Amino acid sequence: MLSFGALAFAAPWALAGLAALPVIWWLLRVTPPTPRRVAFPAIRLLLDLRPREETPARTPLWLILLRMLLAAVAILALAQPLLNPSSGLHGSGPLVLAVDDGWAAARNWRLRQETMVELIDRADRAGRRVVLATTAPAGEAPRPLEPMRATEARLAAQALAPRPWPVDRTAAAERLGALRLEGAANVVWLADGIESLDARAFGERLQRLGGLQIYTDDGDGLARLVLPPRTEAGELLVPVRRARAQGEEQLFVRASAEDGRLLARETVRLAPGQRGAEARLELPLELRNRVHRIEIEGEASAGTTVLFDERWRRRPVGIAFAGTLDASQPLLSDLHYLQRALAPFSDVRIGTVADLLRRELAVLALPDSATPTPEDQQRLQRWMEEGGIVLRFAGPALAQQPDAMVPVTLRRGDRQLGGALSWSRPAPLAPFDPSSPFAGIAVPKDVTVNRQVLAEPAIDLNQKTWAKLVDGTPLVTGERRGRGWLALVHTTANTEWSNLAISGLFVEMLQRVVTLSEGVAGTTAEGTLPPLETLDGFGRPHEPGTGVAPIAAGAFAGTPVDPRHPPGFYGTTQARRALNLTQSVTDVTPLASLPSGAQTLSYGSAGEVPLRPWLLVAAVLLGLLDLVVGYALRGLLTRRRLVRAAPAAVAFLAVLAVGGLEPRAQQTTNDEFALRATAETRLASVRTGNAAVDAVSRAGLTGLSSLLVRRTAIETAEPMEVDVERDELAFFPLLYWPITAEQPGLSARAVTKVNTFLRNGGTILFDTRDQGMGAASAVTGGGMRRLRQLAQGLQIGTLVPVPPDHVLTKAFYLMQDFPGRYAGGQVWVEQLDDRVNDGVASVVIGASDWAGAWAVDEAGRPAFAAVPGGERQREMAYRFGINLVMYALTGNYKADQVHVPAILERLGQ
Repeated sequence: MLSFGALAFAAPWALAGLAALPVIWWLLRVTPPTPRRVAFPAIRLLLDLRPREETPARTPLWLILLRMLLAAVAILALAQPLLNPSSGLHGSGPLVLAVDDGWAAARNWRLRQETMVELIDRADRAGRRVVLATTAPAGEAPRPLEPMRATEARLAAQALAPRPWPVDRTAAAERLGALRLEGAANVVWLADGIESLDARAFGERLQRLGGLQIYTDDGDGLARLVLPPRTEAGELLVPVRRARAQGEEQLFVRASAEDGRLLARETVRLAPGQRGAEARLELPLELRNRVHRIEIEGEASAGTTVLFDERWRRRPVGIAFAGTLDASQPLLSDLHYLQRALAPFSDVRIGTVADLLRRELAVLALPDSATPTPEDQQRLQRWMEEGGIVLRFAGPALAQQPDAMVPVTLRRGDRQLGGALSWSRPAPLAPFDPSSPFAGIAVPKDVTVNRQVLAEPAIDLNQKTWAKLVDGTPLVTGERRGRGWLALVHTTANTEWSNLAISGLFVEMLQRVVTLSEGVAGTTAEGTLPPLETLDGFGRPHEPGTGVAPIAAGAFAGTPVDPRHPPGFYGTTQARRALNLTQSVTDVTPLASLPSGAQTLSYGSAGEVPLRPWLLVAAVLLGLLDLVVGYALRGLLTRRRLVRAAPAAVAFLAVLAVGGLEPRAQQTTNDEFALRATAETRLASVRTGNAAVDAVSRAGLTGLSSLLVRRTAIETAEPMEVDVERDELAFFPLLYWPITAEQPGLSARAVTKVNTFLRNGGTILFDTRDQGMGAASAVTGGGMRRLRQLAQGLQIGTLVPVPPDHVLTKAFYLMQDFPGRYAGGQVWVEQLDDRVNDGVASVVIGASDWAGAWAVDEAGRPAFAAVPGGERQREMAYRFGINLVMYALTGNYKADQVHVPAILERLGQ
């Protein structure tokens, strides 16, 4: 690189072309003489002829200077000039790039990759090799670090992606310590801006290799966290954390179903100086049980994504009660305490055992006041064998008359701790064993038990004990009954025998019992949970890789996220558990432990500005100016020609200038549009001017095109969007045209273009998208009225409902209904004579919002729910789309097959 202060040339060898300017000067001094106009009469022609030899005229000096400037500008453009070039690399060794590629780097990953490529380009120009070291564990044994060529490093950097687990800078420092380099390296640490215990040691390790530069995010670019929600009064409280408490921020937290449908969206405001806040999501029971994931809108990161399993879903819980509640003394009733403790996280139902078992339940609680009859015990036994959980509470009735509906053998009577006639004191609870369903719950010291029923000693008593007092006597026992559980709390559900019922521990213990129910990914000490679906660093779901290991069910709650156990779903499709990154990463703070002497830079700071695009535009403009001057000097540019050519020239220069001043903007000319449209088969949607509707149309045709490639022989490329006023329509076999109220009417030119498209065999699917408002609205609503207004002037034949034997019903799939996002609508087609376009209808009209059913998000998941038929309805919508594309491409060849028997019979005659 050749540098002159703020200006540098990445290809200085091209400047050698400036030495040719004198030769160019000499060549440009001569120009042919201007042609003469002579009257045709022969005599006049002979009189005016001069037998003298004419010499060429001299080229004007200003024209020579113009052409010299053109040549100089072209040579300078080839030299790739750079404005504000970055400083050269330090030292004499290679460029060492240490990249934080953990979950926290996902937010501004594109900016990090651009910085990587820019640094590698700088090393390439300096002839340096590159060492690329990542700090997030890769899962498999890492390869030793070694310098590589810049081209290889560039490919490796472009292939990097953030990983969904934290970085391990200590292990990365060990790998860098084994690196042997010749000379002092130029070391650059592309940090994620998040503090860790080993950050300073890692920076010091890098400094030993050479001069250190650290790129880090500012406050707006640092990663955020969404923590697992908690329940309160029927609401989901979703904690949101940010690293730096600077400025005011407004975030949107959204809850979505498994099919991608949006269920809730709430605003979170972070005031200046505030690092955390909570989003309150209030959802009905049915919608809450459908929540699949919660995330921050617009942020693709594993740290801002929380997957949901049955732990956050409200399960139906029954409380058996056969008597009448004394409204004057509710605090004496065990029903009161059970109902208050279960209400925040479950759907509580109260009734007799027989009535409750007729409905769907996850857990049935039996307080001591609801002693089960022999018939009830038989019902409960069958229900537990099918997967139900019975949670029974002791009391005076059970103490005096034990029955078989208990997990352990009980002594008759009860044990009293404390009181005027007892030497003992109320006993607190002992910490829960790791194998207990209550493992991990903190035990308050102020929770004590005054009375309890005692279990008879047995060999398997310890295995059945879920909770015990400090003296070792069981407080909660349980055993398997078929696929379900029978559990017993050896004290009452009210405050008569203990203060457990008025503690937060009581609520947490009941919540753990509910999570054991059938259909919930229960945590037991047995078995393992295989991976079902894992998340990448951007929070997108993927099939689990070969290196992902199952998790022991009993240790699931304490499993950290790492390469062996990435975030995602584990278990079975019927009972799965969600492992979230934020179960182990609960806070983020800015990176502050930086080594002294290191240079700190920010991503996206002003860097090199390439001047080559500007110079190329200037060269083209000078060339056009020289062309105009040349025509003028030869007398070929008359005033009439100049007037005719002026508008086109001005338009061309304007487009060229705008394209040069904004080289990165996507300026689509007609030639580029035609090239894209004709290079491959593409579907297209009509631009309506409504950004939301146009986005759904693009997403819908993207989903349909993807399915066409997978299921048929049609190779469709990415769909396009057309403007019927400006773009050519003939390149597309099918146009999807959504109707909106604000869509402007068609000009006469657009009407002509659309009629030409239809006349030449094109197909248009008009979709009013208002079937969801009811059948009457789909026929007489605003969408259909607006379509009639837009269609004025279009040559559309008589419309009839799709006949049962129409080719659309059998072009690829056999079908009679054509649902979209909404079902039940009527589809209309043109009734044409066989002599017009071979009888192929050019217009199909409906109101079912087919693009909404076809639409997929960036991860390939359905973007909207199909109502009311769900995924089966979506599949039929896809089939209609495939049939429609086949119909548009192949016409009525399927209709011809209907006549095969008659043709064969005629040939036989």
